[in-house]
Amino acid sequence: MNFTGYGGLFGLVILILDLWAIISVVGSNASTGAKVGWVLAIVILPILGFLAWLAAGPRSIRHAP
Repeated sequence: MNFTGYGGLFGLVILILDLWAIISVVGSNASTGAKVGWVLAIVILPILGFLAWLAAGPRSIRHAP
């Protein structure tokens, strides 16, 4: 199998997921220090940081309509 050309698509998907995670962290009730830590983890380790956030990270606040 030749996966040439899929690297850019994979990178774009990771970027979108990381942005979603960062926006969710910033909109959460977590402390400022925790927010900075999570954002740094997601930025420095995009795939592992995202997976860690997905498993244990703070979620954004949902407001009732």
